[in-house]
Amino acid sequence: MTDATLTAPRPGIITRMRLKMPFLVVLSSGWIIAMVLVAIFADLLRPYEITQMNLSARLVPMGTPGHLLGTDELGRDMLSRLIQSIRVSLVIAFGATILSALFGTTLGFLAAQFRGWVEHVVMALADFQAALPFMIMSLAVLAFFGSSMVLLVCLMGFYGWERYARIARGLAISASAQGYAAAVVQLGAKPSRVYLRHILPNVASTLIVSMTLTFPEIILMESGLSFLGLGVQPPQTSLGNLVGFGREYLTRAPWIMLAPSVVIVLTTLSISLLGDWLRDRLDPTIR
Repeated sequence: MTDATLTAPRPGIITRMRLKMPFLVVLSSGWIIAMVLVAIFADLLRPYEITQMNLSARLVPMGTPGHLLGTDELGRDMLSRLIQSIRVSLVIAFGATILSALFGTTLGFLAAQFRGWVEHVVMALADFQAALPFMIMSLAVLAFFGSSMVLLVCLMGFYGWERYARIARGLAISASAQGYAAAVVQLGAKPSRVYLRHILPNVASTLIVSMTLTFPEIILMESGLSFLGLGVQPPQTSLGNLVGFGREYLTRAPWIMLAPSVVIVLTTLSISLLGDWLRDRLDPTIR
């Protein structure tokens, strides 16, 4: 056995080294998992009810025994409200992202299947959506119909659907031109089976990466609407709500605005870093 054989690393070790996640991606994944766990177990983690007031403990600073993140102008515990805000914001962002992906992917597959006028209509709608100032449209809809959790999720679900439609259409047309899709069609498979069982699994990685890039944008969009008072309404609270309420006490009680702002920044940054890493790992042209 030669020295080269003794010192050469085994293929399994090289593979594991290549699959090793960067340190920032590991931290990002850990933060995202922590936020998801906080959202799931919010009822168990909250030390107080979010509406419980204590006027004798108004605007107490961070680090006060019993109120680690201080209290707001009504003596409500900021840690409890922050935990509930994380749950509400993540539920809205997750639901809206899934809705946007389903809606856009469905329209993209329809455009790829029927082509002709169906494709022209879908692409025209996608161009119209891309050119429309979504924040202004959201403000108008919420001001006219009022704000509710269901309406907010549905409204946010229309954000970014044109990206999924374009990606799904292009990838579906490309996959249909390949041998495996044509072979399944010749065997008599229905279009729904071709797209759901054969084309969708092959384009899922690209769609998942797109979802990780849309998710933080929806969080920021919801935070902006709540900051303006047209998002989540009291007694519920969201990250944007906390920032909006805290701006009035920025000089006297900055901790009201500080904690939710940090959570918004770290969450959106973590998801963006994870999305970029997934794109690099799953994109065959980069490999």
